[in-house]
Amino acid sequence: MEELKYPFNSDNLIRRKKQLKKLLLKKTDLTPLKIAILGGATTNDIMKMMELFLLDQGIRPEFYESEYNRFYEDAMFPNPELEAFKPDIIFICTFNKNIRRYPDISDTPEIVEEKLENEYLRFENMWKRISSVYKCPVIQNNFEYPYYRLLGNKDASDPRGRVNFISRLNMRFNSYADSTDNFYINDINYISASYGLKEWSDPFYWHMYKYALAVPAIPDFSFNVSNIIKSLMGKNKKVLMLDMDNTLWGGVIGDDGPDNIETGQETPIGQTYSEFQTYIRALGQLGVLLTLNSKNDEETALAGLKRDDSVLKPEDFIYKKINWLPKSENLINTAKELNLLPESFVFVDDNPAEREIVRSNVPGTAVPEIGDRPENYIGIIDKSGFFEATNLSKDDMTRNEMYKANAKRLESLNTFTDYGEYLRSLEMKGEIQEFIPAYMSRISQLTNKSNQFNLTTRRYTQSEIEKVAATGEYITLYGRLTDKFGDNGVVSVVIGHVTGDECHIDLWIMSCRVLKRDMEFAMMDELVKKCAERKIKTIIGYYYPTAKNAMVKEFYALQGFEKISEDEGGNTVWHFDINENYVNKNRYIDICNGV
Repeated sequence: MEELKYPFNSDNLIRRKKQLKKLLLKKTDLTPLKIAILGGATTNDIMKMMELFLLDQGIRPEFYESEYNRFYEDAMFPNPELEAFKPDIIFICTFNKNIRRYPDISDTPEIVEEKLENEYLRFENMWKRISSVYKCPVIQNNFEYPYYRLLGNKDASDPRGRVNFISRLNMRFNSYADSTDNFYINDINYISASYGLKEWSDPFYWHMYKYALAVPAIPDFSFNVSNIIKSLMGKNKKVLMLDMDNTLWGGVIGDDGPDNIETGQETPIGQTYSEFQTYIRALGQLGVLLTLNSKNDEETALAGLKRDDSVLKPEDFIYKKINWLPKSENLINTAKELNLLPESFVFVDDNPAEREIVRSNVPGTAVPEIGDRPENYIGIIDKSGFFEATNLSKDDMTRNEMYKANAKRLESLNTFTDYGEYLRSLEMKGEIQEFIPAYMSRISQLTNKSNQFNLTTRRYTQSEIEKVAATGEYITLYGRLTDKFGDNGVVSVVIGHVTGDECHIDLWIMSCRVLKRDMEFAMMDELVKKCAERKIKTIIGYYYPTAKNAMVKEFYALQGFEKISEDEGGNTVWHFDINENYVNKNRYIDICNGV
């Protein structure tokens, strides 16, 4: 819904929140999620605004809300209501109003340090108990700066100043987040500064309603939290698709020529575009897939990226659609080539007509309203939260290289007439083993991102993955694949729970970038092997159809399962008997477990 896309009109959202909610609830294929908000101030409107953004992001939240300023008691003491709620995420919504003891001007350095330590430990103990009892991710606000400075500018440098105290407390929070899985900071220190601390901290709203931030700031605050949650749920965008003329540089290269476009450090407008290119390049290093979509002559357009002063180079982009086709068609074709859905894309173009065509013809694609001032491009894309980074795995950092290698595989395929010979030529090596700590984060990411090759559409947080791996009630497998072109990383996950002599498949997912390369058969072979070792006689598979996973409707049939039931909704149940005559189905991947 465009009204909920950044930059949004906060007053309009607050005024129309009930009407917008009714419209958003008409959406199908929403992912349910239980969120507990433990608040240090009034949180009701925060909760309602979070709900709007999450619904827009494809998540249907159910909330538990603590009573006013009961966050600590709810977290630290037995709470039958919260325990029965079984939250998937706990959000601790505290503010600088919830700091119990600030330094006094008369305090010695030792007393200041004691106050800092006590304040930090109060929160750390709370986080540890939540992890122990509820075993779910925690999102914690850090602290916004105070709205007054008793010591003036010295408030930042003197340990007795509140600015200094909050800064150091925030650093302690950051260190905990950096060293702790399933713990995330909602950076209201930055959000409040970006919004404007004077307006954010208007004391009227605290004294009148016990809101720790101004009501008009609630949409910005709630949007920021929702971006963390949608990232944890695997709903980040994956691809940044860019126009070229007046988007990557100033001017029209076909008219002006590559020597006369504005980029580099020679002019103010050129510096603006260079800064934007630097930002894009950094997104690529973060794992965002970079592609081009330009109405241009390819050779002429690429000359703009070959300039010595161009930050971005042609090789930074995985796919380049530089032609005279409709940009919506180019986007759809790129999505097919990447084996991704169009909803994984962010399309950036300075031309409002092109933006509207893509928005209308390719539903689900994010099309930010970047305007016509290049100095605003970075802020609008960045604050939209398309690529919120909650976990940075090795696979994330190398994703662009993985997809570039995949493009080379496709090029190689065109030189073969026999598909089997092509697969042999890839020299594939696989690693298929039970879950290990090194891959827990990536496994959780994959369960939340995979939509097309996902038979049951189950989602798992990292803590849930760790819990499954720790119990003997499950068979767990991850699959990693490499070949002569590079490392694909962890690309497949299977989770099955064991009941008697049966294994019921809770989850079977695979990255679409390794489709039809025998990885699905290699995973089946290893699953049968693990089941046989545990004297399991039958594997029961389930397929639950969605708008996105039709490609795996007959997956179990390909693996030799027999369909035993199907209901009116197309949900199917499959049966596979394990016997000593099972013949491995994988023919092209060398499984090298333990090597």
